[in-house]
Amino acid sequence: MARNKEFDATEVLHKAMEVFGHYGYEGTSLQNLLEGLGIARQSLYDTYGTKRDLFIKAVKHYVEEKSLAVVSHLDRAESAKKAIAEIFQIIVSALQDEERRKECLIIHSAIDQVPHDPEIAALFERDRMLLEKAFYEALLRAREQGELGLHQNLDALARYLYHARYGLTQAAKLSNDPKVLEDYSSVVLSTLDH
Repeated sequence: MARNKEFDATEVLHKAMEVFGHYGYEGTSLQNLLEGLGIARQSLYDTYGTKRDLFIKAVKHYVEEKSLAVVSHLDRAESAKKAIAEIFQIIVSALQDEERRKECLIIHSAIDQVPHDPEIAALFERDRMLLEKAFYEALLRAREQGELGLHQNLDALARYLYHARYGLTQAAKLSNDPKVLEDYSSVVLSTLDH
């Protein structure tokens, strides 16, 4: 009779995000994973497969969880412009929180793999299409509600907002100063006022 797993698979994925976020994909050893995840080597292999398999599952989980939250927030909002500002504030808050920041930094490891890994590249392409569409639709609503000027190129602005989200993680990796993230976010959001 097979033994039941003695760990929460979703919790392990969150821990994997932290480990990969801290060490990067290339710098993460099997020992780092075993210590960080708190599971036995055989459980790791049986449940997640190889290091690459676990990395892809962790990145996919992270990207889908965050992106679906953004889409949901944009869809529910009465004010699309306010919702976009709230999304950037949520990201800034997460990156300023030392524990949550560890998970967010997995994005760096993942983006580094895009040129070399078609599976990760495809994951980010799906994410880009989903979020650019969500931002575009929110911006269109903002324009219809009189929150944006008519001269805005909404396609370009939606692309910019998508990439700016990831730019925040770059800023967080390069600086521990919370003001850097706040200033970055403020400049991004100022593009909605033109």
